[in-house]
Amino acid sequence: MGLSRGAALRGSLGGAYTKYAELFRVLGVDEERERDGVARVVSALRGWRPGLLEQFEGIAEGAGVELSQVVALNARTEIIALGEKPSSECSTLTAEIGDHRYGVQTWDWHVELDPFWHTHTVSGPGLRYAGLTEQGILSKIGVNEAGLALHFNILGHREDRPDGVPMHVLSSVVLSECRSVDEAIELIREAPIASSSAFTMLDAQRAVSVEMSPAGVFVIEAVAGSVQRTNHFQHETPLAAQKSEIYEPDSSERLALVRARLAEGLPVAPGDLVRVLLTEEGEPPLTCRADMSKGYGDRWATLATLITDPEARTIRILDGMPTEAETGEWRTLTV
Repeated sequence: MGLSRGAALRGSLGGAYTKYAELFRVLGVDEERERDGVARVVSALRGWRPGLLEQFEGIAEGAGVELSQVVALNARTEIIALGEKPSSECSTLTAEIGDHRYGVQTWDWHVELDPFWHTHTVSGPGLRYAGLTEQGILSKIGVNEAGLALHFNILGHREDRPDGVPMHVLSSVVLSECRSVDEAIELIREAPIASSSAFTMLDAQRAVSVEMSPAGVFVIEAVAGSVQRTNHFQHETPLAAQKSEIYEPDSSERLALVRARLAEGLPVAPGDLVRVLLTEEGEPPLTCRADMSKGYGDRWATLATLITDPEARTIRILDGMPTEAETGEWRTLTV
C-alpha cells in the first residue's frame, strides 16, 4: 500500500513536503522542533501500530523522499500545533433527510497547499474506503465499505504535543478497521492520543462528533437530528484548557450561524446541506475566500466541499467552495 501510494505521488509528494516545511517555519516551528516531533510520533506508532511505519517507509521509497518527510506530512497537524498563529478552519454538520443520514463539510486550508491534495480509494488490509486526503497523508475525510463516514476538524488544547497517533493517521485506522460509530468510539478511546481534533462520524444508526485531546475523549451526540462542528471544544472539560486564541472568535461565530440556520428547519434535500455553509457578505466565514494581500499562513480558502452518504457508501467531492456547488463538477466515489 505504501509503495503504491508513494509511486502514484512521486511527482508531487516532495513538493508538498517542501511547502509544508515552509509553513512550519512561518508558524514558528524550526527544523529542530520538527525533527523532534517526527521522532516522538515514530516512537508512539512503534508501540501502537508498527505496520503504519512500514507503510510510511513504502511511501517514502515509492515517492523517492526521506521517511522523516512522510512522517512530518502525516503529523502536520501535530507539528503545526507547536506554533501559535491564529487559524480559520473547517465547518461540518450532519442531518437526517428522509430515511438517510448525511454529512457535509467545507475543507478550509492554506490556499498555497491547494495543489497538494487528491481523492483516493484505498484497498488493502481491512475495510476499503474512499475520500479526500493530501499528498503522502494516509487519510482525512472519507467513507468506508461498512457504511461509516468520517469528517475532520482540527481543535486546539494547551497540552497538545506530538506524542501520540497523528490525527490523520487515526482517521485511516478508523476507516480501515471500524464498521460503525460505536466501534470507532471504542477504538479511539484505546488509541494513544496527545493532540486535538474532532471526528464527526455517522452511520445508519447514529451521528456524533468525537472530541479528542490530551484531556480525554468526549462524545457530542446529535440534537434534533443534527451534529454541528467547527473548531472549538463543546465539552466543558477540554474547553477549560482550549487554545482559544487560535480559532476564536471565528469558530463560535460560525457555529452560531449554522445553528441559527438549522433552527429554521433541517435541510429537506442533500443539496440543501451545502447551502447551510454559504457565507453572505459580513457573515462568519463558513465559506473561506483567500485574502491574497496577506502572506503565507494567513491566506485561507475553502479548497473542497464534501457530502457523505454512509448508507449508500458514497462521498461526493467538489473541487471548490459551496458557492460553486450548482455549477462546479462533483466527483462521486463509491466503496
